[in-house]
Amino acid sequence: MTEKNSSTSKKNLQKILITSALPYANGPLHFGHIAGAYLPADCCARYQRQKGNDVLYVCGSDEYGVAVALSAEIAGRTPQEHVDIFHEINRNFFKKLRISFDHYSRTTCESHKQPVYSYFNDLFENGFIEGHVTDQLFSEVDNRFLADRYVVGTCPKCKYENARGDECTKCGASYEAMDLIDPRSKLTNAPLIKKETKHWFIMLDKFKTKLTEWIESKNWKPNVVNFTKEYIKDLRPRAITRDAKWGLPVPLPDAEDKVLYVWFDAPIGYISASMEWAKIQGDDDKWKKYWCDPDTKLIQFIGKDNIPFHAVIFPAMTMGQNQPFKLVDELPANEFYNLEGKQFSKSEGWYIDLDDFFAKYTTDQIRYTIAANAPENQDSEFTWKDFQSRCNAELLGKYGNLVNRVLVFAEKNCEGKIPAKRELEDVDRNFLKVIHMLAKEIASSYETFKLRRASQLIMELAQEGNTYFNSKCPWKDAKMVDTFGRMETTVHCCLECLKILAITSYPIIPDTADQLWSFLGYNSDLSKVNWDEAIQSSLEGGRPLSKCHILFKKLEDEEIQIEIDKLYSMKSG
Repeated sequence: MTEKNSSTSKKNLQKILITSALPYANGPLHFGHIAGAYLPADCCARYQRQKGNDVLYVCGSDEYGVAVALSAEIAGRTPQEHVDIFHEINRNFFKKLRISFDHYSRTTCESHKQPVYSYFNDLFENGFIEGHVTDQLFSEVDNRFLADRYVVGTCPKCKYENARGDECTKCGASYEAMDLIDPRSKLTNAPLIKKETKHWFIMLDKFKTKLTEWIESKNWKPNVVNFTKEYIKDLRPRAITRDAKWGLPVPLPDAEDKVLYVWFDAPIGYISASMEWAKIQGDDDKWKKYWCDPDTKLIQFIGKDNIPFHAVIFPAMTMGQNQPFKLVDELPANEFYNLEGKQFSKSEGWYIDLDDFFAKYTTDQIRYTIAANAPENQDSEFTWKDFQSRCNAELLGKYGNLVNRVLVFAEKNCEGKIPAKRELEDVDRNFLKVIHMLAKEIASSYETFKLRRASQLIMELAQEGNTYFNSKCPWKDAKMVDTFGRMETTVHCCLECLKILAITSYPIIPDTADQLWSFLGYNSDLSKVNWDEAIQSSLEGGRPLSKCHILFKKLEDEEIQIEIDKLYSMKSG
């Protein structure tokens, strides 16, 4: 099998730069986060590598901000100690989920400062950052200015009384905390006063025309484009500094005790993570071939709450600085992924204990369940009953069943080897045509970030194999000499289906696909196998197959009910 670095694969090589939204290192991640920005990005990265493209997939922990400082203070540790803990927790979670980052960095790393200050200085010198003395919300009880995430009040647009400091969770409006009616501290519920302080603002209104023209060229999801267009209409200068000590100091002489607001430095973390990766590779400038080449395709995976930053603010920042950095090409923002009808919330006891989960279930079971019900165009949810159904009816009943019955049959009737393909009948030709057509449809689904559709087609592929196997009745043909060759053709075609099944399912369920690939007698790693060449290549008759084992276990009603009861008992507790 030809590997990714073959000369044939390099002919149509494309540079693909993939990022996932930087998770905030102020608490552990959960499956809701994974559904939005990480599993879709990982599937995209794995698929693009299989296609032979030059992929760089980066991410990292977002570690600055007032929220971290306050949480660390409550926990009795320094902000650095605080982010160290959650950086490690979340990085380990990504490893368990087999998220295939090329590099996972953090914004407290030394390499982060230079690109952030470069952005700031360019924007400042180019007239896009201005300092102004303004009124900000101050808590006399806490004796501090409060960041917007620690402010609540009445929404200035829909009048919802518990709106957040920067966004209304009821009507979706975005605004400055100063726009809130009757603002109060989220920490103490004390009323807030307005107090003068100097801050620096990025003049987003100066990018209105450029952003409007740019967004018109994008063929993104309608909800992303429509939201972005409306957001651009109301662009105003936005503060990019805070009165705090935890963060990158503002690089100006009259900015003592001011740090850069976390949303300004965080998206630059994609660039600093790439710089750190390049240094590890032994070529300090290697990151530039992705970020500074207009032919690179930049795909940024986010949740819908991050649309303003990735579709408007970070592009404006990039337009206003001096380096030829890429602007985002694709922004497949997903909706929210909930748990049994409600948002994941550890504070309310509405969450899944991850250590307990991974002690009982496999990574591929949760990856497939999330992919099959991904929140691509509307909110979706994880339910234990759906998890059971996906695992039993699809992974076990369709995928695992086909793998086991074909390979066990080949072991018994074909000496554990790939049999030769004899004369094809119409039923064989039609079957091979259908499974190759499904492979093309699955590829198209990955290309357009449709994991739900890809999952559905993978199961259609497995079901086609089961239906074909049943219709050909190879167990009957194996009993007679004059039909033995017909049986061998059936098994050969079924093994062709399993080969395609392994290749096409690898982005979603990589561990399972790798096992299936090894059952078929391959020694290569699927991550290094070229998608097109592998699918088009012929199976080698006579090659030994490896002994297979059961890929998935059945999830019983009793164990699922225990999980449901545990969830509700945690909530009531």
